[in-house]
Amino acid sequence: MKKVVLILLAVPFLLIGAKPIMAENEAGLQEEIIYNILVDRYNNGDNTLNGQVSVDDPYAYHGGDIKGIIDKLDEIQEHGFTAITLSPIMENADNGYHGYWIEDYYNVEQQFGTMEDVQTLVEEAHKRDMKVILEFVTNYVADSHEIISDPDKADWLKENKLEIQEETKWLEHAAVLNQENPAVREYLFDAAAFWINETDIDGFKLHAADMASDEFLKKFTSSLKEINPDFYILADVMQDNQRIKELKNIPAIDAVDNQKVRKELNEVFDQSGQGLAPLNQHLEEKNNTLDLLSVDNKNTKRFSQAVAENGRKASTVWQLALTYMYTTPGVPSIYQGSEIPMYGEGVPESQMMVLFNSGEQDIPEFLGRISSIRTEFPALVHGDYEEVGSSGAMSVFKRTYKDETLYVAINNDSESRSVSVTDIDSGLQLKGLLGDNLVREKENGEFKIGIPRETAEIYVVEEDTGINWLFIAFILGVFFLFIFAVIYLSRKQKKRN
Repeated sequence: MKKVVLILLAVPFLLIGAKPIMAENEAGLQEEIIYNILVDRYNNGDNTLNGQVSVDDPYAYHGGDIKGIIDKLDEIQEHGFTAITLSPIMENADNGYHGYWIEDYYNVEQQFGTMEDVQTLVEEAHKRDMKVILEFVTNYVADSHEIISDPDKADWLKENKLEIQEETKWLEHAAVLNQENPAVREYLFDAAAFWINETDIDGFKLHAADMASDEFLKKFTSSLKEINPDFYILADVMQDNQRIKELKNIPAIDAVDNQKVRKELNEVFDQSGQGLAPLNQHLEEKNNTLDLLSVDNKNTKRFSQAVAENGRKASTVWQLALTYMYTTPGVPSIYQGSEIPMYGEGVPESQMMVLFNSGEQDIPEFLGRISSIRTEFPALVHGDYEEVGSSGAMSVFKRTYKDETLYVAINNDSESRSVSVTDIDSGLQLKGLLGDNLVREKENGEFKIGIPRETAEIYVVEEDTGINWLFIAFILGVFFLFIFAVIYLSRKQKKRN
């Protein structure tokens, strides 16, 4: 029977003639579920690394380290994540907790641990079939970096013309690298190759890739693929959406942080009654499978904060948003602490230490369930997308891949809604996986899917066998046998007395 499921809810870097290499792991990245970690603000696993820690200063180190991440790998895995990204861990200037004030590309920041700690983290992650992706900075160094005072390297830098805002306050002490200089390019590639060879990491997330030139990115990323064709390369976007399409057209880049989609996800889900229509344009765009799907990050307002400001329950709305992110084209990307959930208006509140053991269990449990479903059914990862229908703020769309079809429906409305599905073969029924519901075919051949407000349901399509009288008879038989045994033993005991 056709399987159908319904879900509701390195050559030299400077070689001019080198051609970018298309990643052989394109499908592999699509299957990942990413957990984003700001190392200093995640978990303190080694209390001896306290040299620069000042928890009362939001712009100083707070004590998160590599060992703290190792200690939480099992928990991250239980939540269904298959990859983690780490903020830059290279040696930074004082108070460079964010990682963007790099003074030495070849050493680990001492507040985070040692190179041996990083190697252990990668080894432990790989034991759990998890990937480790490191954020790599190609545009900036600290204004205290040794090249600043080297007159022979004056042409390594260029003037910083970026506007400094609260979320980019670190730019005040950053110097902009001149990527047009061949020596700078070679320096950056050598540093990148060093980390690949020393740690066996699985990928880089290029910080502020939209600030780099296409020429530099093409040469840099293709050179990385020469080292390892399966190496993941993600592009972080610093300023809205000016260069997303250009970044997607660079063959060696596997996924791009799509801030436009992030904004639309927030507009849809932080208020009740908003349908999924604003997101449809994204799903129709070319290369939508290259999008990193997220609702917040370390520089934005927390999604839970936006939801709460509109009078909604965070755990409820997270389930709706996660259902969308895990079942549409793209790669889910979740910021640390979302599972708790954590709140914050933006920087610095969105960069506070993760408050483990302080939240409810609804979101972690749902993360595990929805990730298992995404992993089990390839259509949710690789399938074609087709909108089926909508009612109010409830939407239904379909994913198909080979002989597998799934229907995804999400009700973001303030009242119950239903959508009729007509392209399911007769003789089948819909069995719910989240709410244990059952939907059978109506006389007109329709399957009417009705769910309560602010909910999602997962239905598997299976043969309609009708009422299972044999099973019911078995249960009744066991029940009556139990009653008979109780009466028999009671009478036998009375006779003995």
